Amino acid sequence: MELQERLNEVRSKVGAAERDAGRQAHTVQLVAVSKTFEADTIRLAIEAGQRIFGENRVQESQGKWPELKAETPGIELHLIGPLQSNKAAEAVALFDVIETIDREKIARAIAEEMKRQGKALRLYVQVNTGLEPQKAGIVPEDTATFVNFCRDELGLIIEGLMCIPPAEENPGPHFALLTKLAEKSGVKKLSMGMSGDYETAIAFGATNVRVGSAIFGAR
Repeated sequence: MELQERLNEVRSKVGAAERDAGRQAHTVQLVAVSKTFEADTIRLAIEAGQRIFGENRVQESQGKWPELKAETPGIELHLIGPLQSNKAAEAVALFDVIETIDREKIARAIAEEMKRQGKALRLYVQVNTGLEPQKAGIVPEDTATFVNFCRDELGLIIEGLMCIPPAEENPGPHFALLTKLAEKSGVKKLSMGMSGDYETAIAFGATNVRVGSAIFGAR
């Protein structure tokens, strides 16, 4: 199956999941996860009409996205991987949305860089719903306090929460938890669901789904 066919299939499944959940059409944004793929492959998705993309690493993104964004106006680039504070300047310069704010040091670094560069990125707080020691993210019970800190003390625009459930667990309870935390924190957007579970995530209220291999194929 060609990339455009896979992309159309994912779009169709997103639409069906919206209908099944009793949601309005086109309320879920499809973030095409293009990490590890070359610019020429990504161009095929752009030619097929995709405009929202996700990348895991700042350095890798710098090698392909400045040119791709220059070629096609209207691209929205999300950072969906962990961010080190020494990469904050590069991240703010290149990305439109950062989904992985997970500690005070990163929040402060992003706030300082946005002020310095005169940019206002949209931000998500990453929540470690499975309390996995190897995974980034704030613990669930601290989420609302951290969101308030980012907004009130740093003036950041926190528009949503993001999670990556443990690979071996049923994702449903994790998506349900993130939905509850978003309500408690006063945020509207939920970035949850990947190639294997994005339809489930939509049923639980996802507004962004991050789909890579189902669009681009195996890495």
